[in-house]
Amino acid sequence: HCNFEFDLCGWKQDENDDFDWHLRTSSTAKLGTSPATDHTLQEPSGHYIFIKSSFFQLPGQKARISSPVLSRRNKNCKVCEGVVIIFYYHMYGAHIGSLIIYQRTTLKHEKILLNLTGNQGNFWQRKALMLPGDGDEDFQVVFEGIAGEGPKDGIALDDLTFSREC
Repeated sequence: HCNFEFDLCGWKQDENDDFDWHLRTSSTAKLGTSPATDHTLQEPSGHYIFIKSSFFQLPGQKARISSPVLSRRNKNCKVCEGVVIIFYYHMYGAHIGSLIIYQRTTLKHEKILLNLTGNQGNFWQRKALMLPGDGDEDFQVVFEGIAGEGPKDGIALDDLTFSREC
């Protein structure tokens, strides 16, 4: 479980992207399209990770962050156990980009689990995704944020949780 209150808890910025996800609070953000509070504490001082379209990013540029490696060799981490990731996202703004979630194997094969594009509303939304099982290959979950055309529009993530079996 990661609520981003202290750090990225083992999630790592990808090196093959254009910019990074940033840890932030609503109290340090300028009002606009960013969340008024985090999801965990429901307070402006609570933390989440965020990307923002800006003059420094061109539309279509990507920021990627990946989970620690999860092992399929753990007998409890098979697909029949219903392995899921639950997370909260906030995507608000007229020219918001996209949020794509991948499952990436250790051999770097990526499978899209979810693709959200455009304004999703000015509130935190919960999503639970099943993580398909492909043999015994270890894997990661990757969150990719793609910059949109609005210089103030952003994507936020909070409370990323894997089912206990893993």
